Amino acid sequence: MPDSQLPLSATERTRHRRLREQGRSERADLLAVLRAGFIAHLGVLADGVPMVVPTCYGLARDGRLLYLHGSVASQSLAQRRAPACVTVTLVDGLVLAPSVFEHAVNYRSAMIYGTLRVVDEPGEKLEGLRCLSEHLAPGQWDYARRPSRRELAATRLLALGLDEASVKVRTGPPDDGDSPDAALGLWAGELPLIACWGEPVPDPALRPGSVVPAHIAGRAGREAHC
Repeated sequence: MPDSQLPLSATERTRHRRLREQGRSERADLLAVLRAGFIAHLGVLADGVPMVVPTCYGLARDGRLLYLHGSVASQSLAQRRAPACVTVTLVDGLVLAPSVFEHAVNYRSAMIYGTLRVVDEPGEKLEGLRCLSEHLAPGQWDYARRPSRRELAATRLLALGLDEASVKVRTGPPDDGDSPDAALGLWAGELPLIACWGEPVPDPALRPGSVVPAHIAGRAGREAHC
């Protein structure tokens, strides 16, 4: 059975306790959320104090690891391995009901627990940075200059396994269509949130005649998440 068809782990930390109908149980659901987003929130302990930082990430080609840009969390990783919780959330819209109590958000979210590993091996670090770069801007790794040895040594890259994860998704209209509030005559429904890439803005320092590469130009107008 392909990894994408395997069920997600069922642990005390990942078990769905509230709104179980929004829970997803297959690994394919986790990979779908991770592939759709590109900003994660990394939660770690820094000197015994919780710290949550936003950072970009990339999914390994085999779908078993998440690579994260780790410089923002370097102060918490002096021990080389650290327990962490990483979340990725995509907001798809607001759900507006006649009652404020029934308001909600349509979303897709993933929560991953595990032990962060600092990637030191040059080959894996280069591959992890490729995954991260291609996740953010497909085609850019082959277009741009790749990291030098000095730059590679100065870059902090973290790896996190996807063995313990939880996924939730909410879609659709308000849930109170058959409640007494429906008789109030107030508008109710969904307000979708759709973010799109804009037209590329050139660096003022570019040489005259520089052309936007096709893999960048082609993203204008396409849906984006952050």
